[in-house]
Amino acid sequence: MTEPREIAERLLDLQVDYIVAEVTGERFAEVIARDTDAVIGIADTIIFRDVVEVEQAKQTVANVIDHIGGSPVLRELVGTFADSIYDNIAENNEYTLGDVVEREPVEQLLEKIFGMHQAQERILERLTDSPLVATVASKFVDHLINDFMETNKQLAGKIPGVGSLVSLGTSAAKQARKAAEKAAGEGSFLGEMAGKGAAFALKRTNNAIRDMLRNAPVHDAAMEFWDLHAGEPVSGLREYLSQKDLHELALIIYQIAVTTREKEYFSELVAECVEVFFDKYGDHTLAAMLPELGLSNETIANEILRYGPAVVEAAKRNGVLAKLIRERLEPFFLSEPVLAVLAGN
Repeated sequence: MTEPREIAERLLDLQVDYIVAEVTGERFAEVIARDTDAVIGIADTIIFRDVVEVEQAKQTVANVIDHIGGSPVLRELVGTFADSIYDNIAENNEYTLGDVVEREPVEQLLEKIFGMHQAQERILERLTDSPLVATVASKFVDHLINDFMETNKQLAGKIPGVGSLVSLGTSAAKQARKAAEKAAGEGSFLGEMAGKGAAFALKRTNNAIRDMLRNAPVHDAAMEFWDLHAGEPVSGLREYLSQKDLHELALIIYQIAVTTREKEYFSELVAECVEVFFDKYGDHTLAAMLPELGLSNETIANEILRYGPAVVEAAKRNGVLAKLIRERLEPFFLSEPVLAVLAGN
C-alpha cells in the first residue's frame, strides 16, 4: 500500500505542474484576464476609506517622496537625462517646435500671466523694498537718459552753434550726477537726494513695467515671437543654451526639489493634498477609482502581459518558478492533517 507521504509528494508534483502551466504559455493570458476581472470584481465591493486610513496614506506618500525623490538612481539620472535630451535636440530636424507644443495652450498661458495684475502689483511693491533693486533701476534710467542726451548731442552737432551748447549742458549734468553719487551714503543733503533719486527711478521703472504689461500689445508681441519659432526645427532650441548650461540647470532644479521636500512645510502641503484626495475619492470603491485614473480591466491586463510572460518564462527555464511554487505548497501537502486524510484517518 502506498504511504501517505508518497501520495502527498505525488500530489504536490501535480499541483506544481498545474500552476506552472497556468502562468506560462498561451494559458497565461487567459489566467491574467480571468484573475484581473476577479480582483476588480472584489475591489468593486470595497470602499477606499474602509481599507485605507488618512494617516496611513500620508505616511505612504511621504515615504515615496522621501525614498524615491532622494534616491541615488534619480540623482544620477538627472544629469544623464539632461545630456541625452540635449543630444536629441541637437540632431532632431524632423519635428518643429509647433509640432511638439500646441499654440492654443501657449496663448492661454501667456494671456493668464499678463492678466495676473494682482501678482504683478505685489511683485513691483516688493521690489521697492530692496535698496539694491532701486540702485539697479536708477542705473537703468540713467543709461536711458545718457542715450537720450547722446542722441540729442549728435543731432545738435549738425546745427552750427547748437552743438557746443548741448555739450556744455551734458558736461554740467554729468558733473552734477558724479557729485551726487560721491555724496551718496555720506548723510549729506546730496546723499539724501541721491537716495530719493534711486527711489524715484525705481518708481518710474515700475510704472513703465506696469503700463507695458497692461497697455502695450505685449501678449501679441509674445505670440508673434512664438510663431516665429514654432515653424523652426526643434534642434534650433540648442541655440539658447549649451549642453553644459542644460546639465547644470537640471541639477540645480533637482537640488531645489530635493532640499524643498525635506522641509516641514512641504510635508504639510503633501498631507493637505492627501486629505483633499480622501474628501473627493474616499467614498469610492477601489474599482470605481480605476476609471478616474484612466485605467480599465483591459489596460491592467495588457500591461501585465506586456512584461509578465518574459519574466515568467525566464523563471521557468532556470527552474526558479517551480522551486518557488513548491516551497509555498510543500508545507501544506506534507502537513500532519493532510497526511492523516491520505492515510484514511
